[in-house]
Amino acid sequence: MEVAPVPRVYFEPIGEEIDCDEDETVLDASFRQGYSLVHGCREGQCSACKCYLLEGEVALKRYSTFALSDSEQDSGYTLLCRAMPEEDLTVELLHFDPDNYRSEFVISTIETTVHAVEPLSHDISRVVVQLPEGAEFPYRPGSYADIHVPGDAEARRSFSMANLPGEGRLEFIVKRYPGGAISGLLEDESIAGGVSLTVTGPYGAFALRDNDRAVLMIAGGSGMAPQLALLRHMVQEGIDRPTRFFYGARGTRDLIEIAELERLGAALPNFRFVPVLSDADDDAEWSGEAGMVHEAVARYLADGELGSDFEAYLCGPPPMVEAAQEMLESFGIDVSQIHFDKFTTSVAVGG
Repeated sequence: MEVAPVPRVYFEPIGEEIDCDEDETVLDASFRQGYSLVHGCREGQCSACKCYLLEGEVALKRYSTFALSDSEQDSGYTLLCRAMPEEDLTVELLHFDPDNYRSEFVISTIETTVHAVEPLSHDISRVVVQLPEGAEFPYRPGSYADIHVPGDAEARRSFSMANLPGEGRLEFIVKRYPGGAISGLLEDESIAGGVSLTVTGPYGAFALRDNDRAVLMIAGGSGMAPQLALLRHMVQEGIDRPTRFFYGARGTRDLIEIAELERLGAALPNFRFVPVLSDADDDAEWSGEAGMVHEAVARYLADGELGSDFEAYLCGPPPMVEAAQEMLESFGIDVSQIHFDKFTTSVAVGG
């Protein structure tokens, strides 16, 4: 019996081509073949992987119209993380990094054991998993991995590693949401010390760019994790570029990893951490920055101390990341200098 050829996907303007199995999205097929295209939630929620379909037809898995409106779909736009090719495709990438679209490491799946779960705040936990003796799980600081949801063969949730590679463990920072696929298991202690967790990765192109530019970090919530990885990498490698880290939180009880940031800051000669509280009016003792985090960054940039020759690294909920992107572009920062990781909730994606 003749077997139908699998669809081919051609990416403009990078000139690369992949094949896509019938049960794969375009994004998953790109991962399998060594590409790390710009993406975010991988669940059709954040729009980071939105692209333009020049040729061919796709079927779309479930997605949010926030990420892809009906009018956009009618105009030819699609989401790489939801698109399943029905024939050969030609896709125009709207966002891509010409120097970092190839994956440095092979994606692999590994069985780990939970070493520790500890609270960092009232709704954020640190989860540390131990790799098997002698096992390797290489990645670049800033990368993320999928944790397979215990009891559900299909479900995974993505979390960035906060620690450096080569330590024999993986450290995740997890925001807990009621009913969350992973966070719910943290709440009832189904995920606790000694429990086995399957992890697949690494994914993502969020990494410190190799140049001499100053570093501007903006984060909120569990978006702290990849920023910690970058800072730890800078300390390890002796990188002394001017670094400013703005972290948005509701109140003081939502601030996390302050002691670790002080430790890292003491090892970086030109580092400043700026917490920003959106609900500062509820804290009479707070005298620091208040309002939305991107607004605080805008005030800082308006002072001109950092100039415009910097690389910006954004991590957190999509609304925060998108507001920060718009703000940076309004200051004339080139999009090639803005790197981001959008963190969506497992509840938002059906978790």
